[in-house]
Amino acid sequence: MKKYLAPAVALAATLAAGSSSAIEGPAAALQNRTIAYVLSSEYYALYQTKDAKAECPTGFNDGPREQFKMLFPDDGTKRTVVDTQLAREAEVWFPTLKPEAFPFKEAQSKIAPGANLDGKVGPNDFTSPTGEPGIDNQLYRAIGCIYNYRDGGELWIITTKWRQQHNFNRTIIELTDVDSLVNDDDVTVTTYRGLDKLMAGATGAEFLPGGSQRVDTRWGKEFIYKFHGKIVNGELITEQGELVLPEMAAFEDPSVLPYRSAMFKLKLTPEKAEGVIAGYFDIEGWYRQLNQGWATHHQSYGQESAPSLYRALYRLADAFPDKTGKNTAISGALDVKFTQVFVQHPPQETSEAPAKKLIQVAH
Repeated sequence: MKKYLAPAVALAATLAAGSSSAIEGPAAALQNRTIAYVLSSEYYALYQTKDAKAECPTGFNDGPREQFKMLFPDDGTKRTVVDTQLAREAEVWFPTLKPEAFPFKEAQSKIAPGANLDGKVGPNDFTSPTGEPGIDNQLYRAIGCIYNYRDGGELWIITTKWRQQHNFNRTIIELTDVDSLVNDDDVTVTTYRGLDKLMAGATGAEFLPGGSQRVDTRWGKEFIYKFHGKIVNGELITEQGELVLPEMAAFEDPSVLPYRSAMFKLKLTPEKAEGVIAGYFDIEGWYRQLNQGWATHHQSYGQESAPSLYRALYRLADAFPDKTGKNTAISGALDVKFTQVFVQHPPQETSEAPAKKLIQVAH
């Protein structure tokens, strides 16, 4: 274990000696043209106003409990558990696209964070909060008026808490061939799953740069991907490619979050990286990880009806049509924060990250 803590210990020793050179400027973290960051915070990228009137003028969607009461009112009718509770739970795991009696409220805002994934500016696109046109984030329309995903919602709070506490979720990005964290037209970004806890500050509310992360090249093979990118005015922008992230939402129920044509847009400093991971979520994979990580009663806390959302995902899907022409993926983004770390690779790599073929976005 000592060898894995060496970079952090060395940094601490330098500080104790009274030298400031180790923490001043990019050279502190940029070593051998390489710098790495560990994911410490993840939320779905939503545009939210204080009273939600701009994006959800008619309020939020009903959840499983509200829908259950509408379907099976307490009116004296005798009903079986099979025809009520079990039938609704089966609908969660085996949803259909048949119309349902419940109206679904989509987010109405014309503003949303994310990225222009298809290189176009279309009538259904958003404008970013900073004024960038052509933002592809149809997932926001689907989840923007579900309380679970908003500030204070069950998923909004707990997902990041579990990400910070459980090592299964440890995601690392390592930038190599880096000449400058301000402007560099040719860098490589590799994603890994890490094995170590985040290095928290005294309050536990913030995470400190300079920690160490061992890379999992054995059990974490499915999370190793490479992206070509550039740094422009301190912002990392990568080309698009396949990506899978480890995703444990709650109670140690691991799943994965699959992307298609994913890209990173992150503001970089020697201590942190913040921005979005944008791409197209495979709907079936996204829906599966939702139910694996969140039991129906937890979804109820945030008024999230999985079957209703499933229908909305396909209704709003905007890429990767199947042979029938039905789109199978929906554009979206994660609002993410990373903290700088020193990566410890195994002495002999047990696997090589294969070059990932960039996926052409289909429209």
